[in-house]
Amino acid sequence: VQLQAFGGGLVQAGGSLKLSCAASGRASGDTFNTYYMGWFRQAPGKEREFVAAITRDGNTINYVDSVKGRFTISRDNARNTVFLQMNSLKPEDTAVYYCAASRSVTSTASNYVYWGQGTQVTVSS
Repeated sequence: VQLQAFGGGLVQAGGSLKLSCAASGRASGDTFNTYYMGWFRQAPGKEREFVAAITRDGNTINYVDSVKGRFTISRDNARNTVFLQMNSLKPEDTAVYYCAASRSVTSTASNYVYWGQGTQVTVSS
């Protein structure tokens, strides 16, 4: 499974961005809605951090506390795409954002089996 994330960019504090992650290909027997999808981010000099994740049916969503109320994860299984709407962005949100796919419900990066290439989000103050 290949994941391609896009939609990053430079935005002023308080602004918004919407990230998308498109999935293509599949492991034998899998479809996009087989996977629990997550977003992670990694700022320079810091470890990769869980941001948000969504179950296969979209009914259960988890967020890291620092983005609750500002970020919204969603998915469109018909389009094999997961989204991350980011509002009220802060300079501390600056990072490379990665989408990832897991076969289990988890916020642990090591449990995700497929990763996108990352898209840079920079928030200026």
